[in-house]
Amino acid sequence: MLIKARINDEWREADVWPGASLLFFLRETLGLVGSKNACEQGECGSCSVWLDGELVCSCLVLAAQAHGHEVRTVEALATDDRLHPVQEAFIQTGAVQCGFCTPGLIVAVADLLEHDPRPSETIIREALAGNLCRCTGYAKIIDAVKIAAGRMQK
Repeated sequence: MLIKARINDEWREADVWPGASLLFFLRETLGLVGSKNACEQGECGSCSVWLDGELVCSCLVLAAQAHGHEVRTVEALATDDRLHPVQEAFIQTGAVQCGFCTPGLIVAVADLLEHDPRPSETIIREALAGNLCRCTGYAKIIDAVKIAAGRMQK
């Protein structure tokens, strides 16, 4: 099945199996390996991307559902060799640990801050509830969100 989608502001197309997930399409077909394949059940958030501006778990979306639509991945956040403020804050606070959950968390945080530039800690915790991390205990992640929010206000 031929899939054509606007991926990170560039139209891309490829022939994929009709049952392929958007995650498989991004990683294995297009080589965009930022989104991680962890649970394959939409429980961990490691594969989070934007589909037409909506945060989704790409493991639960068929590649065919992205045909003709806009997809943004974690790779789209850094621009002109400069990291996004959320990425910088994760590095600064040491919120990256093993790094497996990091791309999904960064996408979720960027999405949160696009919708709520000054979130309370409760809102931050709610927004990240769909992302699992086994390394950090979340304290450094929450610190990173607060730092990124402050930087994005300027």
